[in-house]
Amino acid sequence: MSDPNDNPLGTYLKDRRTRLDPAAFGLPLTRRRTPGLRREEVAQRANVSATWYTWLEQGRGGAPSASVLDRIAHALMLTEVEREHLYLLALGRPPEIRYRAVEGVTPRLQRVLDALELSPAIIKTATWDVVAWNRAAAVMLTDYSKLAPEQRNILRLVFSDSRVRQAQRDWESVARFVVAAFRADAARAGAAKNVEALVDELSRTSPEFAALWRDNDVRTYGEGTKYLRHPIAGMIGMEYSAFAVDGRPDLGMVIYNPATPADAERIAALIRSQDQASHSPEPALAR
Repeated sequence: MSDPNDNPLGTYLKDRRTRLDPAAFGLPLTRRRTPGLRREEVAQRANVSATWYTWLEQGRGGAPSASVLDRIAHALMLTEVEREHLYLLALGRPPEIRYRAVEGVTPRLQRVLDALELSPAIIKTATWDVVAWNRAAAVMLTDYSKLAPEQRNILRLVFSDSRVRQAQRDWESVARFVVAAFRADAARAGAAKNVEALVDELSRTSPEFAALWRDNDVRTYGEGTKYLRHPIAGMIGMEYSAFAVDGRPDLGMVIYNPATPADAERIAALIRSQDQASHSPEPALAR
């Protein structure tokens, strides 16, 4: 008996193939000795020869190209994580990143944000558009619900909103940080082409952005301490941490925890005041 560990790619292909329902593809169910699709059916869906696909499952086909792997992944109806695993088995590397615009977050992920009552938290895309936030973020950072979707971009706010600039204890440091981290995030997500219009816009409207962009600095978001000058409560310190959203490489979560008990009390008081008032305090976006 052959050891599956001797041919992990073939074993994985066969396993995925046998899990497919022929009826879902309009294929006849008669005369099938094993479950799933036949090898020649997968080969036809992937537009490769049946002989070559058979050899691939048997460990005799050599390393397939990335385009062939994509066709096989499509033929086998693989999810993104399954497609990545296929690449790792076949080529020893993940597939090239294909950036896709984000439409929103799941209700479950929004509930995670909402559970953080005194910790402002946001979900941002690889191009730094804010797509979800909690109540504390609306009070302490920016009430994104009052902005059009295209205006919920962190870079656009940092370089275009005077209230955001005034809220920063050290705007120059914040600006340098967000440009460097934004560049790294966009490149990592394969979104360099997607941010060209935003970069061009900010380069025209903000000489400071243009200068920082020419520096070509990159850095990770990581963690640190952020200080905001709030128009009502004064200076408030918050420790921030950035997290990847598992299964969603296009999204990142940033959580701001009060740096001290006194900061937590100030945030709680602002949230209570906001709930009682009919107007909002001036927004102050944190990075």
